[in-house]
Amino acid sequence: MSTESERDRLPFEPNKKRQKPAKAKTQASVAKLESKEKGEKKPPFTKEEIAIPQVVSQRMIRRVAAFCGIPTALGIGTLIISYLLLTYAQIKLPNIAVLLVNMGLFGLGVLGITYGVLSASWDEDRVGSWLGWSEFTTNWRRMVSAWRETRQKNV
Repeated sequence: MSTESERDRLPFEPNKKRQKPAKAKTQASVAKLESKEKGEKKPPFTKEEIAIPQVVSQRMIRRVAAFCGIPTALGIGTLIISYLLLTYAQIKLPNIAVLLVNMGLFGLGVLGITYGVLSASWDEDRVGSWLGWSEFTTNWRRMVSAWRETRQKNV
């Protein structure tokens, strides 16, 4: 059975106990050994180990485009529609109404960026649901626990 910390670990997060495979000595590895001998610190993980997989990244981009793009496009559309109503139909909408609708839609667009990233399934093999609420709650819990863990380390 897996422990609670293993279940909360991100699917693409490197396993801290995993040993790296042995490699043939190259010029880069020799340079790393020399820098280690000089006392320079080596990062604990390589970029490849901590990078978000391509499949997950594309899934996040599609969700951000939908959850951010639609409200933002509607916000721009309200400006155009209010202008056209004023110019061609001589219907004057209250400025505050146009402003509040615009601010609300652009605000939803900003929130859509966060929701788009967090509602995507971070597991490479699982696509997740259309709306992504269960993925959002899971990823939110992971993010909050990572914040708490970082906060405890810094104190």
